[in-house]
Amino acid sequence: MPDTISTAEKIVLHVGCGQKGREALPSDWQGEGWREIRLDIEAEVEPDIVASMLDMSAVPDDSVDRVWSSHNLEHVYTHEVPQALSEMLRVLKPGGRLALMVPNIEAAARAIAEGKIEQPLYQSPSGPITPLDMVYGHIASVRAGATPMQHKTAFTNLSLRQRLVDAGFEEVTVERKPFDLIGRARKPAAAR
Repeated sequence: MPDTISTAEKIVLHVGCGQKGREALPSDWQGEGWREIRLDIEAEVEPDIVASMLDMSAVPDDSVDRVWSSHNLEHVYTHEVPQALSEMLRVLKPGGRLALMVPNIEAAARAIAEGKIEQPLYQSPSGPITPLDMVYGHIASVRAGATPMQHKTAFTNLSLRQRLVDAGFEEVTVERKPFDLIGRARKPAAAR
């Protein structure tokens, strides 16, 4: 983790940062007073820390104010989700906040039930996204050799909420978007 951190700035750990810039962070976690630390499993995207969300041991306990992760949690196996969330909880300072986004599998299921299994639902920076992409991962990326882009689990509003509660987060909310779920939670301010 970078050594020169001002005590006046707040730190957001961007888990699975990819090649995106700071604009990928929630708008209220950008700008003056915020410092982004980028963590990704792919060294090619030049993160500050090369690591898996399953082992973020390079990030000290209770060291970041916020954790942001967009479209990453679905890339670990279902049985690994508790471990990933535990790592996110561990690195947050007491009272720190988590926000994460995952595909809304219910939206994919509805489209599949309507016979739209391979019809584009929306346009992403990677190209058109179909229900199959939402279920299995971006097929064009996987075909091109980006096997970490495969999806290994999925979430509904209720299952994401329960996973966050089970991990030890409080003030858990899950917002439904047309094709995404946005989970928000807080690390307890004091040990229970």
